[in-house]
Amino acid sequence: MIGMLILMGIVVNNGIVLVDRINQLINEGYSVPNAIIDGCLARVRPILMTVATTVLGLVPLALGSTNIGGDGPPYAPMAIAIIGGLIFSTMTSLFLVPLAYLLLLKLRRKTVNMIERSKQMVSRVIRAN
Repeated sequence: MIGMLILMGIVVNNGIVLVDRINQLINEGYSVPNAIIDGCLARVRPILMTVATTVLGLVPLALGSTNIGGDGPPYAPMAIAIIGGLIFSTMTSLFLVPLAYLLLLKLRRKTVNMIERSKQMVSRVIRAN
């Protein structure tokens, strides 16, 4: 469970860094697709460096036989779970976060358009009566 908490913290931080950069680029005037591409290209190295340092730091723990309190449960399974989860989640988040961001922007635009059309229809009905 501790490994999952650590994993969630790192993965969420990577997603926040990526989305924040995309939002900055959009505010600077980039189109949404270009902002997503440039934001991903700008943040892929820091994200991979964060993951690499964490994985390399956990390798000795994963290979060792350190136990909690000397006779307690070993740390190796937690370290192995964090390493595997980080590698998998980093690869998927570098593709899924930008895709989800784009899909949510499209959904928001369609929802706003639907609301505007509904308001126009209601105002036409009210004027007709």
